[in-house]
Amino acid sequence: PGGGGGAGAAMSGRALWALLAALRAGWCLLPQAGYLHPDEFFQSPEVMAGDILNLQVYYPWEFLSSSPCRTVVFPLMTSGLTYWVIKSLQQLDVCSSCINSYTLLVSPRLLLTIFSFILDYSVYRLAPSWDADPWKALVLLAGSYVTLVFYTRTFTNTLEGLLFALLMVLVSSRKSGGSSAEPTSSPLIGIITTAGFFNRPTFLAFALMPLLYWAGLIVDSQKSIKTLINHFLKLVLCACFTAVVFITADTFYFTSMGLDNLYSIKKSSLLDVIGQLNEKMIVTPFNFLSYNLNPHNLALHGSHPRVTHFTVNGIMLFGILHVLAIGAGFKMLKKYIHQLIRGGSHLRGSAGLLGHSEGNPTLLLFYFVPLAFLSLFSHQEPRFLIPLILPLVLFSTSQNRAMKWKHVILIFNVFGALLFGCLHQGGLIPCLFHLEQLTHSLDSSNRSGHFTLLFAHTYMPPRSLLNIKKRDTHIEVIDMAGSEEETLCRTVEQRASNSTCNDCHVLVVIPGTVSATVKKCSVSFKKETLIFPHLSMEDPPQIPFLFSRNWRSQLGLYILQLDREQ
Repeated sequence: PGGGGGAGAAMSGRALWALLAALRAGWCLLPQAGYLHPDEFFQSPEVMAGDILNLQVYYPWEFLSSSPCRTVVFPLMTSGLTYWVIKSLQQLDVCSSCINSYTLLVSPRLLLTIFSFILDYSVYRLAPSWDADPWKALVLLAGSYVTLVFYTRTFTNTLEGLLFALLMVLVSSRKSGGSSAEPTSSPLIGIITTAGFFNRPTFLAFALMPLLYWAGLIVDSQKSIKTLINHFLKLVLCACFTAVVFITADTFYFTSMGLDNLYSIKKSSLLDVIGQLNEKMIVTPFNFLSYNLNPHNLALHGSHPRVTHFTVNGIMLFGILHVLAIGAGFKMLKKYIHQLIRGGSHLRGSAGLLGHSEGNPTLLLFYFVPLAFLSLFSHQEPRFLIPLILPLVLFSTSQNRAMKWKHVILIFNVFGALLFGCLHQGGLIPCLFHLEQLTHSLDSSNRSGHFTLLFAHTYMPPRSLLNIKKRDTHIEVIDMAGSEEETLCRTVEQRASNSTCNDCHVLVVIPGTVSATVKKCSVSFKKETLIFPHLSMEDPPQIPFLFSRNWRSQLGLYILQLDREQ
């Protein structure tokens, strides 16, 4: 009966995981309307849409040749690849309009969603080694809103989490019986660690404990000094080779100032290009570190208390699992302090803090050591912690820690998925879809028309989703960000009174919570379009209004078309 019950639980676990996996893929295709942070667009898809599809985009400062702080390799391998595919399909007449706002949004996300199953593979591989039930761990992972929302977006943090998962698989080379297997993954460990460093230099904080654990396994294997040196030599050589690949690609890209110029390099100038590479090697992680280690630069992006990751962001992402990990961490720390006071010599080697003793202290170190390093920086955003979901899920399912809290976990993740996957800035992407259709439909019938799209009090709109070619000059995008009423009204009034343009369309995009601001301006509007839902945390709705008849306007995004005749 016990075996039958275990088999039944595993079967239900498989079914539930398959359902959640289908939800992950289906919700990506729907698509998700929530807009988490501008970086999900401006660190990959926006740049590649400009370089590969020749669309009008906004290039962030990190991708300018004057301040190269981001590698171009991963954007090319993700958004760049998907955009090249849809461009090729359109050129081959497989579909007449492969390039549109939907495919521009969904194709890079779909590739990242496929890649996200590396997390599931890693959990399945690692769970037995850490005394966790594989299917319970997979359900906990797949049901987390972090997996459903963050790991289906084009963040560098998403790639960081996937590389961290692969690194954990490589270093946890244990046989099914629990005995250590001989570490043989030195080259791959070197490649992944270096690739992770070029993707985000903070990857070193995540890689530290896995690398120490791997080094401990090698030492404990009691091989000869020659074998140990061979392992580390392979790692260093592969790391150096990977670094050369990234540096060469980035130097080509930034010295050529984009892919357009890179593709147009003639064979006769190849020696000149090689000479230019030798003169100016671009190492983007060093530029990234140089910028972010300056407290003044970090303050420009927002300063937070050093305990924000521990007290706010961890709970915001992982809920009760983060709280349970903190509680377990304090208990284990207290236990080891007592053992040290009593002179516990048994803490030496991998059987100590880096071993598989009761409570899996190693998993807690995999979780808290990166968190502590990231807490040293004053700029702390929740997405910086998403790679930590893997050790936290493994720790929470070992000894069935999470089972008694399953109802709390379910409610927390449903709320998180709705908040961040649907509501948070959720009107902006449907708004861009609508504006793309509007501008292209009117443009096809009236080439002389001119559009001014003015965005106020929203996240930065990704221009690429408007699908405007660089040669087209009849559409202008103005991002007013969080401008004050006086500045906003002055800009709107100037556009409305422009007498040099007879066939101009001026549209103002603004959240319902602050739409009254622009309606106070000395202009009139002939059409209002409400896109629902849209939640702006920068301009949150007033609670009493949510219970009024006009509650939808408080959770909506308005597209207001100016009546220039008036």
